[in-house]
Amino acid sequence: MNAPNPCVADLVQAIRNVPDFPQPGIQFKDITPVLANGRLFKKCIEQLVGDFKPGDVDAVVGIDARGFIFAAAAALKLECGFVPVRKKGKLPFQTYEQSYDLEYGSNTIAIHTDAIRHGSRVLLIDDLLATGGTAAAATQLLKKVGANILEISFFIELSFLNGRDKLQGVPIRSLVIY
Repeated sequence: MNAPNPCVADLVQAIRNVPDFPQPGIQFKDITPVLANGRLFKKCIEQLVGDFKPGDVDAVVGIDARGFIFAAAAALKLECGFVPVRKKGKLPFQTYEQSYDLEYGSNTIAIHTDAIRHGSRVLLIDDLLATGGTAAAATQLLKKVGANILEISFFIELSFLNGRDKLQGVPIRSLVIY
Protein backbone atom coordinates (compact mmCIF):
# COMPACT_ATOMS: atom_id res chain seq x y z
CA MET A 1 0.00 0.00 0.00
CA ASN A 2 1.19 3.52 -0.75
CA ALA A 3 2.01 5.78 2.19
CA PRO A 4 -1.27 7.51 3.11
CA ASN A 5 -1.77 11.24 3.06
CA PRO A 6 -1.49 12.41 6.71
CA CYS A 7 -5.05 13.74 6.39
CA VAL A 8 -6.37 10.24 5.72
CA ALA A 9 -4.17 8.21 8.07
CA ASP A 10 -7.06 7.86 10.55
CA LEU A 11 -9.28 6.59 7.74
CA VAL A 12 -6.73 3.93 6.83
CA GLN A 13 -6.56 2.77 10.44
CA ALA A 14 -10.36 2.45 10.60
CA ILE A 15 -10.74 0.31 7.47
CA ARG A 16 -11.35 -3.25 8.62
CA ASN A 17 -9.77 -6.07 6.61
CA VAL A 18 -12.09 -9.09 6.41
CA PRO A 19 -10.34 -12.18 5.02
CA ASP A 20 -12.14 -14.60 2.72
CA PHE A 21 -15.19 -12.40 2.13
CA PRO A 22 -17.27 -12.71 0.00
CA GLN A 23 -15.27 -15.74 -1.14
CA PRO A 24 -12.00 -17.46 -0.21
CA GLY A 25 -8.88 -15.51 -1.14
CA ILE A 26 -10.56 -12.08 -1.13
CA GLN A 27 -9.41 -9.51 1.43
CA PHE A 28 -12.54 -7.36 1.78
CA LYS A 29 -11.98 -3.73 2.79
CA ASP A 30 -14.82 -2.98 5.20
CA ILE A 31 -15.58 0.75 5.36
CA THR A 32 -18.42 0.54 7.88
CA PRO A 33 -16.19 1.59 10.83
CA VAL A 34 -15.48 4.85 8.97
CA LEU A 35 -19.19 5.40 8.31
CA ALA A 36 -20.04 4.72 11.96
CA ASN A 37 -17.67 7.43 13.21
CA GLY A 38 -18.99 10.93 12.51
CA ARG A 39 -15.54 12.56 12.68
CA LEU A 40 -14.01 10.04 10.26
CA PHE A 41 -16.98 10.14 7.90
CA LYS A 42 -16.74 13.94 7.77
CA LYS A 43 -12.99 13.73 7.12
CA CYS A 44 -13.61 11.21 4.32
CA ILE A 45 -16.15 13.49 2.62
CA GLU A 46 -13.84 16.49 2.93
CA GLN A 47 -11.03 14.53 1.28
CA LEU A 48 -13.28 13.16 -1.49
CA VAL A 49 -14.45 16.68 -2.32
CA GLY A 50 -10.91 18.05 -2.26
CA ASP A 51 -10.65 21.72 -3.21
CA PHE A 52 -14.13 21.91 -4.73
CA LYS A 53 -16.37 24.50 -3.08
CA PRO A 54 -20.07 25.34 -3.33
CA GLY A 55 -20.66 26.76 -6.79
CA ASP A 56 -17.86 24.72 -8.44
CA VAL A 57 -20.01 21.62 -9.05
CA ASP A 58 -23.55 21.38 -10.41
CA ALA A 59 -24.15 17.77 -9.33
CA VAL A 60 -22.44 14.95 -7.51
CA VAL A 61 -23.07 11.58 -9.11
CA GLY A 62 -22.93 8.42 -7.00
CA ILE A 63 -22.62 4.86 -8.24
CA ASP A 64 -24.98 2.18 -6.88
CA ALA A 65 -24.82 1.37 -4.01
CA ARG A 66 -22.11 2.41 -1.53
CA GLY A 67 -21.18 5.33 -3.77
CA PHE A 68 -24.57 6.81 -2.85
CA ILE A 69 -23.46 7.23 0.77
CA PHE A 70 -20.42 9.31 -0.12
CA ALA A 71 -21.91 11.17 -3.07
CA ALA A 72 -25.03 12.30 -1.20
CA ALA A 73 -22.93 13.65 1.68
CA ALA A 74 -20.57 15.36 -0.78
CA ALA A 75 -23.53 16.97 -2.57
CA LEU A 76 -24.70 18.42 0.75
CA LYS A 77 -21.23 19.78 1.44
CA LEU A 78 -21.04 21.31 -2.05
CA GLU A 79 -24.64 22.58 -1.88
CA CYS A 80 -25.55 20.94 -5.17
CA GLY A 81 -27.73 18.13 -6.44
CA PHE A 82 -27.14 14.41 -6.09
CA VAL A 83 -27.70 12.09 -9.06
CA PRO A 84 -27.80 8.30 -8.69
CA VAL A 85 -26.38 5.89 -11.25
CA ARG A 86 -28.30 2.69 -10.56
CA LYS A 87 -28.36 -0.90 -11.67
CA LYS A 88 -30.61 -1.57 -14.67
CA GLY A 89 -34.31 -1.65 -13.84
CA LYS A 90 -34.06 0.37 -10.61
CA LEU A 91 -34.86 3.84 -11.98
CA PRO A 92 -38.54 4.59 -12.69
CA PHE A 93 -38.23 7.10 -15.57
CA GLN A 94 -36.63 7.03 -19.03
CA THR A 95 -32.97 6.05 -18.82
CA TYR A 96 -29.75 5.75 -20.71
CA GLU A 97 -28.06 2.42 -20.07
CA GLN A 98 -24.48 1.23 -20.31
CA SER A 99 -23.35 -2.38 -20.08
CA TYR A 100 -19.91 -3.47 -18.98
CA ASP A 101 -18.04 -6.72 -18.47
CA LEU A 102 -17.38 -8.34 -15.13
CA GLU A 103 -14.94 -11.15 -14.41
CA TYR A 104 -17.80 -13.61 -14.99
CA GLY A 105 -20.56 -12.11 -17.12
CA SER A 106 -21.73 -8.54 -17.49
CA ASN A 107 -23.84 -5.89 -15.80
CA THR A 108 -25.75 -2.79 -16.84
CA ILE A 109 -26.15 0.56 -15.09
CA ALA A 110 -28.51 3.41 -15.88
CA ILE A 111 -29.12 7.13 -15.39
CA HIS A 112 -32.30 9.12 -15.97
CA THR A 113 -32.21 10.87 -19.33
CA ASP A 114 -33.02 14.19 -17.66
CA ALA A 115 -30.79 13.78 -14.59
CA ILE A 116 -28.12 16.23 -15.73
CA ARG A 117 -28.31 19.18 -18.09
CA HIS A 118 -25.88 19.27 -21.00
CA GLY A 119 -22.65 20.99 -19.91
CA SER A 120 -23.22 20.49 -16.19
CA ARG A 121 -20.09 20.21 -14.07
CA VAL A 122 -20.15 16.91 -12.19
CA LEU A 123 -18.10 15.11 -9.60
CA LEU A 124 -18.43 11.31 -9.83
CA ILE A 125 -17.92 9.45 -6.55
CA ASP A 126 -17.73 5.78 -5.62
CA ASP A 127 -16.41 3.87 -2.64
CA LEU A 128 -14.01 1.59 -4.52
CA LEU A 129 -12.00 1.53 -7.73
CA ALA A 130 -11.18 -2.08 -8.54
CA THR A 131 -11.13 -3.17 -12.19
CA GLY A 132 -12.70 0.11 -13.32
CA GLY A 133 -15.59 -1.40 -15.26
CA THR A 134 -18.39 0.22 -13.30
CA ALA A 135 -16.70 3.64 -13.15
CA ALA A 136 -15.94 3.51 -16.89
CA ALA A 137 -19.58 2.66 -17.64
CA ALA A 138 -20.74 5.54 -15.40
CA THR A 139 -18.33 7.86 -17.21
CA GLN A 140 -19.81 6.79 -20.55
CA LEU A 141 -23.33 7.45 -19.24
CA LEU A 142 -22.33 10.92 -18.09
CA LYS A 143 -20.88 11.66 -21.51
CA LYS A 144 -24.19 10.53 -23.09
CA VAL A 145 -26.04 13.18 -21.08
CA GLY A 146 -23.42 15.79 -21.96
CA ALA A 147 -21.88 16.18 -18.51
CA ASN A 148 -18.51 17.79 -17.93
CA ILE A 149 -16.78 15.37 -15.52
CA LEU A 150 -14.51 17.43 -13.30
CA GLU A 151 -13.11 14.46 -11.37
CA ILE A 152 -13.80 10.92 -10.24
CA SER A 153 -13.20 10.40 -6.52
CA PHE A 154 -12.84 7.06 -4.78
CA PHE A 155 -12.43 6.27 -1.11
CA ILE A 156 -10.33 3.15 -1.84
CA GLU A 157 -8.39 2.07 -4.92
CA LEU A 158 -7.06 -1.45 -5.46
CA SER A 159 -4.21 -0.38 -7.74
CA PHE A 160 -3.08 -3.93 -8.51
CA LEU A 161 -6.31 -4.38 -10.52
CA ASN A 162 -5.38 -1.48 -12.86
CA GLY A 163 -8.81 0.15 -12.86
CA ARG A 164 -7.33 3.54 -13.75
CA ASP A 165 -6.47 2.16 -17.18
CA LYS A 166 -10.19 2.24 -18.08
CA LEU A 167 -10.58 5.86 -16.96
CA GLN A 168 -8.16 7.64 -19.27
CA GLY A 169 -8.59 11.38 -19.70
CA VAL A 170 -10.49 12.00 -16.46
CA PRO A 171 -8.82 13.30 -13.27
CA ILE A 172 -8.93 10.65 -10.53
CA ARG A 173 -8.65 11.08 -6.77
CA SER A 174 -8.24 8.05 -4.52
CA LEU A 175 -7.89 8.53 -0.79
CA VAL A 176 -6.49 5.12 0.12
CA ILE A 177 -4.52 3.08 -2.40
CA TYR A 178 -3.68 -0.59 -1.87
